[in-house]
Amino acid sequence: MKKRTEKLLALATLLAMGTTALASCGNKAASGESASGEAKSEGKVALSMAIWDEKQRAMTESLAEAYTKAHPDVSIEVQLTPYKGGEYWTKLEAAATGGKAPDVFWLNVLHTDSYVDGGILADLSDAIAKSDIKDNFPESLVNNYVRDGKNYAVPKDFDTNALWYNKEIFDEAGVSYPTNDMSYEDLVAKAEELKQAGLDEGVYPFACPVDFQTWYYQTVFANGGWILSEDKKTSGYEDPKTQGGIQCWIDMIDKELSPSSAALSETSADAMFEGGQLAMTFAGSYMVPEYTSNDNIKDKIDCVELPSFNGVDTNCINGLGFAVYEGSKNKEAATDFAIWLSSKEAMDIQGNTGVVISARNESQELFAKSSDKYALAVYTAHTDKAYPLPVCKNAAQLYDMESKALQKAYSGEESLAEACKALKTEADAFLAKNQ
Repeated sequence: MKKRTEKLLALATLLAMGTTALASCGNKAASGESASGEAKSEGKVALSMAIWDEKQRAMTESLAEAYTKAHPDVSIEVQLTPYKGGEYWTKLEAAATGGKAPDVFWLNVLHTDSYVDGGILADLSDAIAKSDIKDNFPESLVNNYVRDGKNYAVPKDFDTNALWYNKEIFDEAGVSYPTNDMSYEDLVAKAEELKQAGLDEGVYPFACPVDFQTWYYQTVFANGGWILSEDKKTSGYEDPKTQGGIQCWIDMIDKELSPSSAALSETSADAMFEGGQLAMTFAGSYMVPEYTSNDNIKDKIDCVELPSFNGVDTNCINGLGFAVYEGSKNKEAATDFAIWLSSKEAMDIQGNTGVVISARNESQELFAKSSDKYALAVYTAHTDKAYPLPVCKNAAQLYDMESKALQKAYSGEESLAEACKALKTEADAFLAKNQ
């Protein structure tokens, strides 16, 4: 117990420093207490569940209601802590260090390695083996949470990316809309056509932010490049194929088809698109509720598949999982609830909201069906070929390191080759310390 506590304390200190760069209740939740600290509540097994998205609170409460209706001896308290600024992770780590973390909580792949090492996650291998998860979920999503042959979370949802466009801007420019069969070259040509048509001041054809998951990882992988070696001991930033998948976006900035990196550092591509300042942008499926509820653009926009690169249909796939706290006083009940959350009943409840794409194969189509106004089916096209994010221990710190180095190349302060050479040295040293 002492050894596990020491690991948790070390983890809390380390992640408090490294996770803030990537971070997105009732009275009990506000005080940091957890129902996992008590075995019973009003004669029921009391479980707590931690989430971070206000848009999914009502849906999560519906899941809890459906489960407790079938399990009247269980009560479930949904605790919401914002993701912004790393608040969710900071609170979770502090609670785990004190032995009072939520029984079930959302987990992303970026934190999996560190949380496994810290002893926070319960091993769900036996429960998953007895379920139908491995037969009904994409293998890549199941494997997101496997370490040393053990399963540490149940896949919840996934996100992929699409090309969104503003029809009003295209109509005013007299340029045809993007299509599902475009290549990167077609994207550049479309952007150049928009620029030549003469857009309003402050409006750009496209945006190329320093964004790994939604932009350059897609083209790095499609170009045959790589970020991490299989043993996670070496980085691939100096590989010409990796750099080719990054340089293509810098080229668009240099052609003034995108705002400068400085401008995009001040105002995100999402904000610019919602403000009518971009004709086209890439966006993850998690942005759909934001875009489609924005009064400024919701009646002017639609989406298509990402352009191919080098003839490869490219996309990155990522998502969340339901994890169980290793120190839960009700671990058996928490595990049963986590496994139930993978059921078709639960995945359909989630999918019908249209907020996220449910991970279960037979429930994925519900995301597209949630709206007949937008071509949301593009988000589930080619998911079998999508690339999972490269991850390692303390991956959030690596991504932050990568972003800072590449910002110099995007801004023109350094060449991409120079930036990647320095990045490889720093990244390889980091990986050596995080095995």
